[in-house]
Amino acid sequence: MALSLHSPSSLLTPIQPSKPSSLTLLNCQYSPLTKPTNHITYNDAAVLSNPSPSKKWRVGVSFFPAFLKKGKDAKALKEELLDAIAPLDRGADATLEDQQRVDQIASELEAVNSIKEPLKSDLLNGKWELIYTTSQSILQTQRPKFLRSIANYQAINVDTLRAQNMESFPFFNQVTADLTPLTAKKVAVKFDSFKILGLIPIKAPGRARGELEITYLDEELRVSRGDKGNLFILKMIDPSYRVPV
Repeated sequence: MALSLHSPSSLLTPIQPSKPSSLTLLNCQYSPLTKPTNHITYNDAAVLSNPSPSKKWRVGVSFFPAFLKKGKDAKALKEELLDAIAPLDRGADATLEDQQRVDQIASELEAVNSIKEPLKSDLLNGKWELIYTTSQSILQTQRPKFLRSIANYQAINVDTLRAQNMESFPFFNQVTADLTPLTAKKVAVKFDSFKILGLIPIKAPGRARGELEITYLDEELRVSRGDKGNLFILKMIDPSYRVPV
């Protein structure tokens, strides 16, 4: 959950396995004293017992991939994802094609997520750095580069159900929020206080709300999706960090 200081709900913008292939088996009975049944001739039986090379090839194509093809594991997918986002300036330089590629890899990583209830996991606790997002309000792409935040951070504590978003230079803005679990991996977010320049407190308006779903989590990486359709990818930098109550 990356929480936007400019449009808080936009940063919180928090997303099926394919059907198993079925293998149809043809059962037939054959007696030398009777005519073959199920319309299978002697020639057919010979082909089934000793198929030609071309038929063997077809059997190999239809049968073996379902059993021998192995999908990528989480480690390989994480490396692929990090390689894809590395040149994109946290998403600010991403084209539509880049966004689609990153989303596809993220979806594959989400499919192998082993933490099914992230809101009950201590791995969620701490300070995370945002390394990619599709949220334009977070990326501040409407501003000149020298007026954009160099880095954005988000902290979450599951025991207190508190969250905090922080910008780095040049503005150091912050916002804190209360979290309300909706499911084992999805929260409603209600912002309560902004700090302009990290110093001037301002009460958040009542409309400053959003939702966030944590779709992948491990000790190094977190993937989240917001209620506005945005994707957020963050890396852990300080697991001991505590959000102000």
